[in-house]
Amino acid sequence: MSWIDDPEFTADAPFGPQTLPYGVLPGGVAVRVGDQALLLRGLALGERLEPLAATGTLDALLAAGRPAWSELRARLVEIVSATSAPRGAELVALDGAVLPFTVADYVDFYSSRHHAENVGRIFRPDGEALLPNWTHLPIGYHGRAGTVVVSGTPVVRPHGQRRSSSGPVFGPTGRLDIEAEVGFVCGGPVASRLTPSQAADHVFGVALVNDWSARDIQAWEYQPLGPFLAKSFATSVSAWITPLEAFAVARVSPPPMGHDLLPYLVEERSWGLDIDLEVEWNGTVVSRPPFREMSWTFAQQLAHLSVNGATVRPGDLIASGTVSGPARDQRGSFLELSWGGQERVALGDGERTFLEDGDTVRITATAPGEGGSVVGLAEVVGTIAPARER
Repeated sequence: MSWIDDPEFTADAPFGPQTLPYGVLPGGVAVRVGDQALLLRGLALGERLEPLAATGTLDALLAAGRPAWSELRARLVEIVSATSAPRGAELVALDGAVLPFTVADYVDFYSSRHHAENVGRIFRPDGEALLPNWTHLPIGYHGRAGTVVVSGTPVVRPHGQRRSSSGPVFGPTGRLDIEAEVGFVCGGPVASRLTPSQAADHVFGVALVNDWSARDIQAWEYQPLGPFLAKSFATSVSAWITPLEAFAVARVSPPPMGHDLLPYLVEERSWGLDIDLEVEWNGTVVSRPPFREMSWTFAQQLAHLSVNGATVRPGDLIASGTVSGPARDQRGSFLELSWGGQERVALGDGERTFLEDGDTVRITATAPGEGGSVVGLAEVVGTIAPARER
C-alpha cells in the first residue's frame, strides 16, 4: 500500500506508479500521481539528482541524459511505493501546469499511411493517393517552436489566404481542423547521424500533440513546398510528459512497408508503440485512432532527421503526424472524418464538418504497461477562440 491516498493512483489507472509523468506546476517540477502531483523539491533525491529538480522547467533534466533519467525514475518509484510519506513530500493539485520544457526545434512528420492516403484522395482526387517517396523515407517538415503551447491554451482562429473562384481571398479560416498526434520530447547530449538503435537514448518521454490545421489555407499554399501558415499558428502539447521507459512492454512492429528499406532506417528491434488514442469533440467521442498502425517509428524519424548532419538536442519536439487507422471511426483529423467537408459529423450539440468558435477538442490516450497495468498519456485540450480583428 502506498502512502499516497488517491483512488486514481493504482496500477489499473492511467496515472498510477507505473506511469509517473513529469510536469511543471507553480511549485516547481513534479510527477503526477493519480489526480494529484508530487513536487520534487524537498525530496531526498541525492546530490546528482536534486539540482535537476530544483528549477522551474524540465530543461536541466532533459539535458542530463538517459542514466540520470533512469536513476531518477527508479528513486521516484521507490518513494511513491513506500508505506509512509518521506520527509519533504508535498502533494499538490494539478492546477496551473505550464509548458514544462523549452521547445528547441519542432518537427512534424507524416507517418500514418491511412492518413496520407486519405488526404491524398481528398486533395488530389485525380492523382495517386500516396506519393512514390512516402514508403521510402519518413516525410516531415519543420514547424514553429514559438507557437507550441501547453494543453488548455485557447486556440485563436487564424487568418490567411484561401482559394476562391475569382482568385485568392484573405480572412479567417473556415475549415479549422485538428491533427491527433503523439509527440516525443528529446534530450541527452547534442548528437547527429543517429542510428535507430541510438534514438531511444535521445528521447526523454512521450506526450500527446494536437497540431491544429487550417485546411482551406493549406489547400491553397501547400504546393510546392508544403504547409506554412496553415500549421504554424498553434500546436498544443500535453502538460505532462510520460517517460519513454514506461512504454517498455508497449513496443510493437509497424505494418510492413512492402519492400526493403535503406540500411540507415532499419531497426534491430522496432519502436512502434501500442497506444490507443481517443478524440472528443464537444464531449462526444468521434474517433479512436490506433498508434500501432503508424508506418514509421520515432527511432526511424530521428535517424532520418539527423542523417544529413542535423543535430538532435534537448527540447526538440518530434511529432508523429496525424494518427489514423483503416476504419472511419479511427481517423485522426476532421478533414478525414468529414471527407473534405462532404460528410457531417454528429455531435451531442449538433453536426459539424470543421471546428466552430467555442468548440472544444480533448485527446487522451493509454498504452499497456508491465504486469497488466495501464500507462496514461495526459490529455491535450484546446478551445477555439474567435479570429482577432487585424
